[in-house]
Amino acid sequence: MTRIPLRDIREEFSPLGGHVMLAPEVAAALAAAQPVVALETSLVTHGLPLPHCVDVTLDAAGRIRAGGAVPAVVAISEGHMVVGLTDAEVDRLARAQGTVKATRANLSTVVARRQTGGTTVSATMLIAEACGIEVFATGGLGGVHRGAVGDERRSLSGTLDISADLEELSRTPVHVVCAGPKIILDVQLTLEYLETNGVPLMTLGADHVPGFYCRSSGARTPLRVEDLAEAAAIISAQRALGLSAGTVTCVPLDAADAVPLPVIESAIEQALDEAGPEIRGGAVTPYLLERLHTITGGATLWANLKLIGNNADVAAALAVALGGRA
Repeated sequence: MTRIPLRDIREEFSPLGGHVMLAPEVAAALAAAQPVVALETSLVTHGLPLPHCVDVTLDAAGRIRAGGAVPAVVAISEGHMVVGLTDAEVDRLARAQGTVKATRANLSTVVARRQTGGTTVSATMLIAEACGIEVFATGGLGGVHRGAVGDERRSLSGTLDISADLEELSRTPVHVVCAGPKIILDVQLTLEYLETNGVPLMTLGADHVPGFYCRSSGARTPLRVEDLAEAAAIISAQRALGLSAGTVTCVPLDAADAVPLPVIESAIEQALDEAGPEIRGGAVTPYLLERLHTITGGATLWANLKLIGNNADVAAALAVALGGRA
């Protein structure tokens, strides 16, 4: 597959230079100022089992295209940041052995070692911003983990386990569409952290921030917007003011597909009680997500698949709306 090095079309705009390879369709869309939506791939390499990880990514890309935007699936291939994977490349990535999870913190190592892997929210945001892609759709945000400031019931001191997603949002002006912070996190502290770092977070048509699998996390949203036109106006104002932080639109899952909050909370408590001392740091999220899938009899997996499609629909509509405001 012929790919275009980023330097060939946007060298003066990109601090990432020749390490980024744009698919021709994405390059043409950016050159023509057409709407583009980025998609991450940590869910392909580390988030969901086959074949779901491939199917949901391709479905999201198809929804974005149907919504009038160009999908740009982002990943790392042998040290190159690839923007715009084909369907076949997504499938190969999912089946590859020894893939890494690329973040801002390890991106230079991944490039230097010519590794292959999926991009997290933080890595996808910084690559998207370097290319001029303003909108990014993902499942859920990382955030402040439960116990990050201590857990008296489990006699744990504070772990200070805070996702790099939040820091990236504070300094990278990309708009993220998601189903809220992952419910395994401390959602209220995550919202406080975002506010402290100047990141506007809005929820579409609801008074409470969704909790990934749940329609409501129980935490009140800092800002409710009634429709995508209002969300686009806020994002455009953020851009016009030259503010460096990203923005977030949270999309609640349909009630028929969501898991009730009490069910999730009970499952999380059970999973945390079962976790051994080796479950720390980066091992916490995959462990909890897998345990929740088992404890809920697959309900969380179903919700996860549905919310990614919903977020792709909204991201495409926002990208189109923002293009009309340029």
